[in-house]
Amino acid sequence: MSNTSLFAILIGGLLVNNFVLSQFLGICPFLGVSKKLNSAVGMSLAVIFVMVMATAATWPIYTYCLEPNGLSYLQTIVFILIIAALVQLVEIALRRFVPPLYNSLGIYLPLITTNCAVLGVTILSIDSGYDFVQSLVNAVGAGLGFLLAMVMFAGVRERLESADIPHGLKGLPSTLVAASLVSLSFLGFQGLFGL
Repeated sequence: MSNTSLFAILIGGLLVNNFVLSQFLGICPFLGVSKKLNSAVGMSLAVIFVMVMATAATWPIYTYCLEPNGLSYLQTIVFILIIAALVQLVEIALRRFVPPLYNSLGIYLPLITTNCAVLGVTILSIDSGYDFVQSLVNAVGAGLGFLLAMVMFAGVRERLESADIPHGLKGLPSTLVAASLVSLSFLGFQGLFGL
């Protein structure tokens, strides 16, 4: 079990080890859904929900089922199945209760299933030796870090739309350059808490 404080775990997931900007996980929705602030926030809230629920489901299954029975090698397969089921629940709920958000997310909503950030937070919690509460705090911090990255980058991309950019850099090249500059800003947090 890790002795890391809950606050340090939360800040670690939010800033220091930001899944998108420091660990480069979850890039597909980061680049695909960050054009509009509404879509970015909606996707981020869905990812936070799935991260927390997946961690809440996978930690006990790994700790009390897989590991004691020598089945820890099935971890990735089991975790992906749990994440896929949770994403289906989110998709059904959004389609039923928030159809505009469901339509704006489009193909990116089912891609949460294969979002390596969601799988990464569940596996990282196990590999770090976190207990159940620490794992949930890690998932919340990682989800909030995802939200922070999405909102920041949505603002950057909205500014890029009105900027006078040379023709050869319009579109994806300017988006990638902006993403790299935003990720560089998070390198300053690497020494925080010794994480």
